[in-house]
Amino acid sequence: MVDITHKVTTLRTAVAQAVVKVSKPETITAIQNDTVPKGNVFAMSKAAGLLGVKRTPDILPDCHPLPIEFTGVEYEINGLEITVLFTVKTIYKTGVEVEAMHGASVVALNMYDMLKPIDKGIEIHAIKLLSKKGGKSDFRDKFRKDLTAAVVVCSDSISAGLKEDKAGKAIIEKLKSCEVVVSEYVIIPDEKEVIQEKAYSYQNQGIDLIIYTGGTGLSGRDVTPEALIPILDRRIPGIEEAIRSYGQDRMPYAMLSRSVAGTINNSLVLALPGSTNGAKESMDAIFPSVLHIFGILKGARHD
Repeated sequence: MVDITHKVTTLRTAVAQAVVKVSKPETITAIQNDTVPKGNVFAMSKAAGLLGVKRTPDILPDCHPLPIEFTGVEYEINGLEITVLFTVKTIYKTGVEVEAMHGASVVALNMYDMLKPIDKGIEIHAIKLLSKKGGKSDFRDKFRKDLTAAVVVCSDSISAGLKEDKAGKAIIEKLKSCEVVVSEYVIIPDEKEVIQEKAYSYQNQGIDLIIYTGGTGLSGRDVTPEALIPILDRRIPGIEEAIRSYGQDRMPYAMLSRSVAGTINNSLVLALPGSTNGAKESMDAIFPSVLHIFGILKGARHD
């Protein structure tokens, strides 16, 4: 199956349809009057669909097992056609489009099975996804496309040429995937004055996003939080909590990280862990959703 461990949990919704077409008006009448020999067609088909949607990963090998937290089945009669509308909701890392289509298919097939003794001309068609929401594609077009970023690697050993930077490069890769232009990439020693000078310099240049990696541990040499916190206009605890929660789900030591998020004027400043995995997971935790802040900051400038 596709690896979804890097994804964040969101509310996912999908609506699918299937159309059952009978061959004579008497079949519709029998359904409405509840005189079909095999029982109540709508009620039993709905029950079949509820069972079917829960078994989707048992039938389709690449589907992830996931919690089905809501299933709704509706019927619309239009002449000789009965449209099945099947809605599925979950709060999870991946969508429920296939589950919704599978559920609609099972409802339609159960209707066929129940009606075939009284109608030999039944057809099933137009099984398709009508809508979905909650995934990253839902939010992709809601962020500014002109954002710029500076990536600052804080490390005495890397700045001295003793180690290679990987965390900063992982951050840059994520930014590029979110269509953020990286205008600056520098490696500096983990020194308070240098860290602060870079933040002020980039903010004065109008850079939207200033991301530091490294210097957030508990060692006495790790001073990035101490350098940044005093110069921030405001902290944003929700971003810090999202990073820590995401990391804690994957690594029990994430509780020891001291990530920082806040603003200087209209620039967002982030301090992320210096390990490659720590930096990558922190970026996965909040991007691209965190870019919504620039719409808020832009609006605030007009108040």
